[in-house]
Amino acid sequence: MKTTMLGHIQRGAAMLLLAGLTACATYGPGDLQPGLSETEVTQRLGAPTGRYALPEGRTRLEFARGPFGRHTFMVDVDASGRMVSWGQVLEPRFFSLIVPGQSRDEVLRTIGRPGEVAGMMRNGQIWSWRYPNNDCLWYQVSLDAAGTVTSAGYGVERGCDAPNDRS
Repeated sequence: MKTTMLGHIQRGAAMLLLAGLTACATYGPGDLQPGLSETEVTQRLGAPTGRYALPEGRTRLEFARGPFGRHTFMVDVDASGRMVSWGQVLEPRFFSLIVPGQSRDEVLRTIGRPGEVAGMMRNGQIWSWRYPNNDCLWYQVSLDAAGTVTSAGYGVERGCDAPNDRS
């Protein structure tokens, strides 16, 4: 009887481990290669969290791993529905492409949907993204009521431990 019970426990543990490994494998693009169909990409990564039109009939598929995730993968697909490239866009080189005067759509197409949206006076918004870093920072973009970028930069993420300043 104990052997049977132990066997069930071991099988259950193995199934949980396999499920965990499978879930991790679908977090990021991993070994996606150019030429895969959009269907093959979504079978591996799940449904896109955004879809953006690009020039020449291309499409950018967003796979945000948020709101607390620190990665957003963009997969570009050509007009025939085949993957051309992919990249993790929550990093400084992509943040540097966001400048005042851009539209909210340009921001979304470049770094994807924000992890958090906060309203501000005069109907503007502050969009914030967590990203891989060793500091307590996130990237933030301020938009006016018309959805135009007014400023962009780094800020301290709320909820992070501040230095203890007791003297």
